[in-house]
Order: sequence, then C-alpha cells, then structure tokens
Amino acid sequence: FRDDDVLFVCEGEPFIDPQTDGRPHEELTGSHTDWLTLNVGGRYFTTTRSTLVNKEPDSMLAHMFKDKDAWGNKQDHRGAFLIDRSPEYFEPILNYLRHGQLIVNDGINLLGVLEEARFFGIDSLIEHLEIAIKNSQPAEDHSPISRKEFVRFLLATPTKSELRCQGLNFSGADLSRLDLRYINFKMANLSRCNLAHANLCCANLERADLSGSVLDCANLQGVKMLCSNAEGASLKGCNFEDPSGLKANLEGANLKGVDMEGSQMTGINLRVATLKNAKLKNCNLRGATLAGTDLENCDLSGCDLQEANLRGSNVKGAIFEEMLTPLHMSQSVR
Repeated sequence: FRDDDVLFVCEGEPFIDPQTDGRPHEELTGSHTDWLTLNVGGRYFTTTRSTLVNKEPDSMLAHMFKDKDAWGNKQDHRGAFLIDRSPEYFEPILNYLRHGQLIVNDGINLLGVLEEARFFGIDSLIEHLEIAIKNSQPAEDHSPISRKEFVRFLLATPTKSELRCQGLNFSGADLSRLDLRYINFKMANLSRCNLAHANLCCANLERADLSGSVLDCANLQGVKMLCSNAEGASLKGCNFEDPSGLKANLEGANLKGVDMEGSQMTGINLRVATLKNAKLKNCNLRGATLAGTDLENCDLSGCDLQEANLRGSNVKGAIFEEMLTPLHMSQSVR
C-alpha cells in the first residue's frame, strides 16, 4: 500500500463507496453493462447497454436504453427490444458505436446508413458518412458537348418534345447549320461556338454565354436573349425579324463589341442592352426598342432607325453618317 491509499472495509453488507453519494455500485455501472438483445426489423443484435449509451450520450439510442424502461420499450416473445428499422443499415451504426470506425460492407447503400444515423441522432457518424458519400461520387464531367454527341441527342428526341439544354457546356462546339428551333439553352455555355447559319428561331438563350461565338447569317426570329452575354460575338447578316410579329428580345444583353452588320432587326427589343463599340452598320432597326441602351462608339451608319425608340439611350461617340432615317432630337437621346 502507498502512504496516501484510502481503504474502505465493510462486513456483511454490500459495499457502498462513500464517493458515490451512497448509491449502490450496480446502479452506477450495472445498467450500462447489461447485455441486451435488439430485434431490428426481424434481425437480432446482441450488445451491451454501455455500447448504446456511452459513445453518443445525446442520441436517441442512448435515451432509449440509458435507464431501464425509461421509454417503455416493447419486447418480443424472446425478450428482445423491438426496433422497426432496416437491419442492414443498423449494423454499421452498431459497429460504429462499438469501436468508433465506420465499416460498411459491399452492396450497402451509404445513403441508407446516413438516413439511419440521422434517425438515431448519431451526430459524429453523420459527418463521416457525408464525407464517405462525397468521396464515392464520380467526378463531375465538365467537358464540352461535341457536335456528334449533340446531333445524336437531337435525333433521339421526338420532334414534339421540349428539348432542355439548360446549363449545358457547349463551349467551342460546331453547331453550325443545325435546326435548333425552340430549344431551351437558358444559362448554357455557348462561348466560342460556331452557330453560323443555325436556325435558332424562338430558342431560349436567356443568360446564356455566347461570348466570342459566330452566329453569322443565323435565323434568330423571336429569339429570347435576355441578359445573355454575347460580348465580342459575330452576328453579321442575322435575321431577327419575324413576319408573324413575334419580336426578338435581347433586353439587358451584353453585346459589347459585337458585329451585327447587315442584320434584320425590325422591332427588336434592345432595351437597356450594352452595345458599346458594336458594329451595327446597315442594320434594319425600324421600330426597335433602344430605350436606355448604351450605344457609345457604335457604328450606326446606314441604319434604318425609323420609329425606333431611343429615349434615354447613350449615343456618345456613335457614328450616324448616311443614316436612312434622320435622328430627331425629340427622341431624347444622351
């Protein structure tokens, strides 16, 4: 014995440790070392109460088995506690509570184990599972879609079905001369694409990236290009004019430095669009909406601007020589 050892002696009565406030030893430890049998979805698991309680004391399992009959747990004819959950997803959770390691057999869906961990409130295991699920996912393929892949996709789609290409990456693809009518390209990446002579009638290009693309002689009747980015693109000889009266909408589009020479844009909506340094020579802009449009340093020579709305537009440095229709100051340009 060491000099500072303290000895307690009793005779005839169960030993009570004074340091435990008089509570019996089995009350402190016995309830956490009892062997239990669980019937989980028809499959039996044998474990100790301490396994279910100690590692995650705030979990549902800990609250279920911390105190005997605290939750009034139902038992089957063999005395096993009944739990109506999936046994294959429960097993990895029980093993984790035993030794602190996440081990999942082949063929077990990690998402199912994650759902069980959330149900039972095993917080420390949830983080491990989320990381494991993330690492098991295949790497995202951000490579651009080729012309061959897209043509195969077009041919496999019924003509009456809506074709959605939202957010897809077509960067640098050759889509020239293809029939792309009514296709939804909203927020798609079409930068540096070749769309020359393509039929984009009524296509949705809202917020699409068309920067540096070539759309020469493309059919853009009724196209929707709201807030799209076509900076530096080439749209020479394009047709935006729909005989049925459907107007092309390029409101808020970024068209800095575009070349739209010779394009037919009767009635086009270019409200608050940015056309700084753009080439609009010989364009037909009859009845176009250019209110609030930035036309700074644009070449508008030879344009037909009859009945165009230029209210509040910025024409600083713009070239208007040889216009087919004189520009009247009553149109309130800046």
